[in-house]
Amino acid sequence: MSPTTITKIVLAMLLWAACFPLITAGLQYSPHLTFATLRAILAAATLVFVAVWLQRPFPRGWRTCVTLGVVGLGATSLGFLGMFHAAEFVSPGLATVIANAQPLLATMLGVAWLGERLARVGWGGLLIGFAGILVIALPQLGDGARDGTAIGFAYIVLAAVGVTVSNVAIKSIAGQVDGLFAMGFQMLIGSVPLAVAALLLEDQTAIQWTSVFVMSLLGLALFGSALVYWLWFSVLEEVELNRAIVFSFLVPIFGLTIGAVFFGERLSVMQLSGILLVIAGIVFVNLSGRIQSQHS
Repeated sequence: MSPTTITKIVLAMLLWAACFPLITAGLQYSPHLTFATLRAILAAATLVFVAVWLQRPFPRGWRTCVTLGVVGLGATSLGFLGMFHAAEFVSPGLATVIANAQPLLATMLGVAWLGERLARVGWGGLLIGFAGILVIALPQLGDGARDGTAIGFAYIVLAAVGVTVSNVAIKSIAGQVDGLFAMGFQMLIGSVPLAVAALLLEDQTAIQWTSVFVMSLLGLALFGSALVYWLWFSVLEEVELNRAIVFSFLVPIFGLTIGAVFFGERLSVMQLSGILLVIAGIVFVNLSGRIQSQHS
């Protein structure tokens, strides 16, 4: 894996980690589904505009269209729905653990659907990384359960499954279609169910167009959606899904770092231990990929 690819992956994970505080800030001024819809539409419009401006090739073929539909419903419809709603019902610790089962699920699907291989050391690395997530989240798992914890659990699982399926679908067409158009269209497709639900269930006049809301919306749409999905697509054009997806374990680590740097939160010894486990897991998975490359 080249330094450029690693930089793209790390930047993508950092941007995804920054989404959580931006969502929290913006939800004070907008209904959930309306906020998620605006994020998706603005991100989609940005990517499609750039693709047209750069005269990128338009996606063609029924298989590509179906795959982009799967990505849109998984990553955008289900992913955004779960992300924007789960925080109301469950503790951050539980959300972290469930959401970060996604690399394990994605790797299993990658093996079954894409025919990717992962050596035992790689599976061990995934388990070590997930153990690190458990250690990081352990102090928060004891937080008092909120009313509707089961609903929150369902939202997170829904989002995790949607994102998992979408990652495998993205990998299946990576390199065969332009990334700007592909990620723009998937978010446009995924925004439709969100928009319908928002129109039926929410009052759009409740939006308060404060500077905080506008900044959070722009940050989420332009950087936490448009840029991050283009980066992720370009990564999956170059490396196996199982080697890239393990870096998702970095998202809660970056979240802790943001809390420490900007909000004065202190990292405990247990959290630092979890971070070391996550880093070890990522190393083992990518070591596995290097071993396989040498033997192939």
